[in-house]
Amino acid sequence: MKKTKIFVACDTTNTKKINNIIKYTENPKLKIGYKFGLEFLNSKNGRKFVSKLKNKITFGDYKLADIPKTCMSAIKAVKDLKLNYITIHISSGLNAIKAAKKVAGSIKVIGVTILTSLDNKSLKEIGFDKKIDKLVLRQAKLAAKAKLDAIVCSPHEIKIVKKVFKGEIITPGIRLSSDEKDDQKRVMTPEQAIKNGADALVIGRSITSGNIKNNIKKIIKELK
Repeated sequence: MKKTKIFVACDTTNTKKINNIIKYTENPKLKIGYKFGLEFLNSKNGRKFVSKLKNKITFGDYKLADIPKTCMSAIKAVKDLKLNYITIHISSGLNAIKAAKKVAGSIKVIGVTILTSLDNKSLKEIGFDKKIDKLVLRQAKLAAKAKLDAIVCSPHEIKIVKKVFKGEIITPGIRLSSDEKDDQKRVMTPEQAIKNGADALVIGRSITSGNIKNNIKKIIKELK
């Protein structure tokens, strides 16, 4: 049976906590990677910590959003971290995501679609008239055109993305059936997301809050 790939969101600046996350999430039934966001990567010890990680799947969630030249320079600047994945907002435009892919080398470039904290009402407030599914479909087409390695989208848009994008689909907005939604608006359980076609899940608080080992066991149980 294929192991489910899970990126554990390490949303803290505390390296001791992250060491515990790494220690207690390793499980032979899952393929585990670690996602580091701007909170950690911009912290005093963040870069140093990530650069010293050995034999781990690492995901630098930089969510780049800038002109092509700056995106290229930013990726070159983090190559010393030896990341496996790095994110860029597809809304940066086709030229920017193409430029990112061009200089990434062995780093897999993930195109970020619409954040899972947003819904149609939120998008309208910032000036987008199209519905989420229409925007995500358009962004997925751009990601395919730029030959990106992966896309991040909510579990609700997986089937839409699969129509036009053949790379890896990574899905945040994952909550266990017993969890609160917190600040996420477009969520699903791990089992539902995998059934929809996700290749990998991003899970944070559902793993890192409380007893990490027990939380991993709960996820494995939900995936059966």
